[in-house]
Amino acid sequence: MSSVDVPAFLRVLAVDDEPPALDELAYLLRADPRIARLHTAADATDALRILRDHEVDAVFLDIRMPGLDGLELARVLRRFARPPAVVFVTAYDDAAVDAFDLGVVDYVRKPIRADRLAESVRRVVARLVLPGAPPVPAGEDVSIPVELAGVTKMLPRSAVRWVEAQGDYARLHTAGGSHLVRVPLATLAEHWADAGFVRIHRSYLVQIRLIGELRLTNTGYVVVVDGAELPVSRRHTRELKDRLVRAAKQGWQRGTPS
Repeated sequence: MSSVDVPAFLRVLAVDDEPPALDELAYLLRADPRIARLHTAADATDALRILRDHEVDAVFLDIRMPGLDGLELARVLRRFARPPAVVFVTAYDDAAVDAFDLGVVDYVRKPIRADRLAESVRRVVARLVLPGAPPVPAGEDVSIPVELAGVTKMLPRSAVRWVEAQGDYARLHTAGGSHLVRVPLATLAEHWADAGFVRIHRSYLVQIRLIGELRLTNTGYVVVVDGAELPVSRRHTRELKDRLVRAAKQGWQRGTPS
């Protein structure tokens, strides 16, 4: 399993009714440096007992089990106030559609490969620190897992200057380069609004405090961020101007002696 330069923090539950399969899954999960604590359960009843007594970030779950099966347990987990991320680990692919309808993070086929399971853990990390994770307290920065030279690094959101849509992906631009993540721009715009990011175009999201200039050109308005000119669509121009004025007033008020 490849090394990942992040501290162990994930609390994980592995569920499988076949002891050899559970032992293998637990062994591979314990070897992952991102996992701080691992619980195991032999069926859904045991899993619910553990979830009652312990905080868990993710559940790696077999589908075909006696009693409550994996799909039924996943439906129960969705009703939790803070539902854990779910990864199905199964020998069958006939439940994949139902699984993704439940919003699972990943669907791993048995026999399990260490590199494939590591990818599932990466997706769990992404679910926790990107939109869809529990709300982050106001004023607290979050980190985004990005791939750099084959290693997953944690990029602070505060380092992101602006974001560019690229299909179902988004490219995060920082002072030192850019990183591609599989998150739609619209999702980032919704979840990062409270952190000062504002939509200026269907393809661009910017950190408003870093806008150095709003300028009218022959083709319309542009903003300048770190020397880059980014287009502002007509539908977003009025809102952006209002946001810039409000931000400026707040800055003046903070700088005015009482």
